[in-house]
Amino acid sequence: MSLKPQVYKDDRPAEYFTRFHDRVRRGRPDYVYQLVRMFLTPYLLLFFRTRCIDSDKVPLEGPVIIAPNHFSFMDHFFIAVYMRRKVQFMAKSQLFKRPMQFIYTHGGVFPIRRGHRDEEGLKSARTILGRGNIIVMYAEGGRSRTEKLGDPKPGIGKLALETGAPVVPSAIAGSAKVRNWKKLQFPKVTVQYGDPIRFDKVDNPTKEQAQAASDIIFEGIEKVYYGLQQDGRKRAIRAARAARRAADRAAESVTQRPTTS
Repeated sequence: MSLKPQVYKDDRPAEYFTRFHDRVRRGRPDYVYQLVRMFLTPYLLLFFRTRCIDSDKVPLEGPVIIAPNHFSFMDHFFIAVYMRRKVQFMAKSQLFKRPMQFIYTHGGVFPIRRGHRDEEGLKSARTILGRGNIIVMYAEGGRSRTEKLGDPKPGIGKLALETGAPVVPSAIAGSAKVRNWKKLQFPKVTVQYGDPIRFDKVDNPTKEQAQAASDIIFEGIEKVYYGLQQDGRKRAIRAARAARRAADRAAESVTQRPTTS
């Protein structure tokens, strides 16, 4: 199937996106988020047989950056469908066109202006994290069209260092073929979350520091993604269950250990 060519620069002025940033900085997603979730969840579960592994690794409160790989325009929804918390997404600015821009902004999506050094996008991300919420940001900076993982960009490392928010590397396997739905081909999609990565907070990190942090985050993504690819979904689920049982036994043994005076 042929793909539409990528548009790497948005020529609309920065002022066009001010209203979208203002909305996400003022508050959390509204009723539109719930409506979209109610509509899409059955579709994702039934047609793509979506399963999630290790969602308990996402902190239940406080600022969090979810960092998945990116193959499909549906990745936003795959990564969020199993999460209890409302997730806000950083998305390329070309998506913000009528009529969808209404759904995006009311659903908590905010733009990153493609082809420009866009500090407004990062400012919105910092604002969201600053009030203890959760965002999704792709380490590759855009969608891979080769069905292989791309290369990390410094943006996510910069944000992680500036905010000190934990980063959860995540893998989405199977979504590269989601576009085949027109041929009535619906791939099985699996989402797995990795162990959170925490960085010491750094004011005004250099580009080298930001890239080094991004590289560490991407190594976490690769570990989860290639592990899922190698082991398959069933083995990954069994391994995750075994790890949780072992952790529960260890925690129980600590609580039952007698204390000495």
